[in-house]
Amino acid sequence: EVQVVESGGALVQAGGSLRLSCATSGFTFDDYAIGWFRQAPGKEREGVSCITGKYDHIYYANSAKGRFTISSDETKNTVYLQMNDLKPEDTAVYYCAAVIEGLRLLQCSTPGNSESLDPEEYDYWGAGTQVTVSP
Repeated sequence: EVQVVESGGALVQAGGSLRLSCATSGFTFDDYAIGWFRQAPGKEREGVSCITGKYDHIYYANSAKGRFTISSDETKNTVYLQMNDLKPEDTAVYYCAAVIEGLRLLQCSTPGNSESLDPEEYDYWGAGTQVTVSP
């Protein structure tokens, strides 16, 4: 059974940093796509960043570029999201999700005129971890 479990969320002041972890199990950690998503109250779930295991594709949403870094540790079957220079608008529940078959293993984001990270293309979800950034 595929499982993903997020951790690392906390209350932090603006300008601070957090590292979120996504621990996975139930599949071979060499060919996958893992995405980080977030959902603020009253808003739709949005893609933040993703990474593939075999083809080393990485994507960042505009909101994450220059501040967030995604990485993976194959020895721990874990994907991380390092978040620096946090802003109050980053406040949300952060989810990680996995997909272990299909085109997203080649490119974790959805290609097109406007490249995006689509939650509908990810199959296995964690329960989320709360990130709150105070002004």
